[in-house]
Order: sequence, then structure tokens, then C-alpha cells
Amino acid sequence: MSTRKPLPLKKKTHSLQDLQQPAVSSKVFIQRDYSSGTICKFQTKLPSELESRIDKQQFEETIQTLNNLYAEAEKLGGKSYLEGCLACLTAYTIFLCIETHYEKVLKKIARYIKDQNEKIYAPRGLLLTDPLERGLRVIEITIFEDRSIGSGR
Repeated sequence: MSTRKPLPLKKKTHSLQDLQQPAVSSKVFIQRDYSSGTICKFQTKLPSELESRIDKQQFEETIQTLNNLYAEAEKLGGKSYLEGCLACLTAYTIFLCIETHYEKVLKKIARYIKDQNEKIYAPRGLLLTDPLERGLRVIEITIFEDRSIGSGR
């Protein structure tokens, strides 16, 4: 007869951080604005779901800045043409060594969104998602449940 001890049951543990994460209430999507063609531009109209959370002027300023940055990324100039010529001459291996103007501006946009989330949106229970993560189709804004009001719905 063998005397084996039973295996201990694994208990699922949660960190304090898991318990303090706010619940997602809903999501709002800011659509692309195709009125000027297919350039990457988003609508600046404040959705009704956000009216009680953020100032209209602040929201429009954020979206307009994003629109300006995407216009800067897509702007064609001497540098873009030079990148294209070098790419052809090197069978596109140049892009293993250098970062394109477009990639640099996309990083700038990611930093801007992170900054806006930290300073403006997160304190209001909102979170902007980088449009690049959604295929440049929409700007996703996550609205977190405001637990300070009370959870008795």
C-alpha cells in the first residue's frame, strides 16, 4: 500500500490591482471622415455619450491634432521621394536600417495619445485607443464605469 498525499488544490488568486480595475461601461467609436477623400481624417463631432465626461472644445482639439498629425504623415515631399528611390535601389532592404517618415509620425501619434490619456482622458474615466490598433478605421474611446456615483443600477 502506498501512502500518497493528496495534491493541493490550486486556488485562483487575484492581485490588488485586478480588484481595483474599473469596469468597462461602454465604448464609443469616432468614425473616419471621408468628405475630403480617402485621407486619414476623423470626425470632430463630440458623441452624446461623452458630453457629460469631457469638454467639447478639448475633445475637438484632440481629434483635430490627430487629423493634423495623420496629414503630416501622409504628406509627400522630397524626403518621401528620396525614401522611395532608395527603397527601389536597395530592393527595399533600406527599410531594415532606417525608419520612414510615416513610421516616425505614427510613433509621434502614439506618444500624443498616451499623453492625452494620462493628462485628460484617464482622469475622466475615458481611454483613447490608438487608431492604428483598429486599422485606422475608427478611434475607439472606452468609457469606464464611474463607481464613485454608486453601483446600484
